[in-house]
Amino acid sequence: MQPDHQPSDGGDGADEAEERAWRAIVENYGDRAEIDESPTAPPQASSAPFGGRFGDPSAFPAESDDEPFVADEEEEGFTPPEPPPLPRVEPDRLLAWAGVLGSPVVLLCALLFSIGMPVWLGYLLVAAFVGGFLYLVVKMPREPRDPWDDGAQV
Repeated sequence: MQPDHQPSDGGDGADEAEERAWRAIVENYGDRAEIDESPTAPPQASSAPFGGRFGDPSAFPAESDDEPFVADEEEEGFTPPEPPPLPRVEPDRLLAWAGVLGSPVVLLCALLFSIGMPVWLGYLLVAAFVGGFLYLVVKMPREPRDPWDDGAQV
């Protein structure tokens, strides 16, 4: 496969050099490169595991099959400190969340199990859902978050 040859404007030497380079690539396509064995060349792959990159394996003690590794029971390890208690939810917000999450669950269970309920209870559950949602929206913080805050707290 020859590269497209475009006529040169004035016999430029760069075009001839490029043509020779293309010709050399095409002529040597598929040939393997010859590596000189010189003292500065990197050593060939050794028979050691991982090419000998991690030192001599005989320097490490051999494992014996008759004595498996057993951790010392007397050795003391790291014991993490007790975690802080979970924050308490304020009662008004807990009631709002119960309305937002609990009302749909009760209505869905009544629908799935064909449980009849008074109409006023259905309206009360819908009102609890809407009221809890509006209360949580009103209680949201007004100030914007720090734009560089990724949410992690230490």
